[in-house]
Amino acid sequence: MDWRERAICLGTDPDLFFPIGDSTSGPTLLQIHEAKAVCRRCPVRQQCLDWALETDAVEGIWGGTTEQERRASKRRLVRRSRNAPAAVA
Repeated sequence: MDWRERAICLGTDPDLFFPIGDSTSGPTLLQIHEAKAVCRRCPVRQQCLDWALETDAVEGIWGGTTEQERRASKRRLVRRSRNAPAAVA
């Protein structure tokens, strides 16, 4: 069974996960908060987030993260990989 078939959001209005507007405004922040609340209860949250990071999902809430949060996560991963000591052969 694909992880998407077990996602809690499957029965939720998809518009909830694609807020429109300034991410610092009241209505948009409320929508983001509501979407993340659904994600927090989801048994496949990590798989969803992994998929979003692997496919560079730009828009929407995936795995309980916003686009900005995923970009920051990717930057941290890149920074860590640059600072990691080279493997000795």
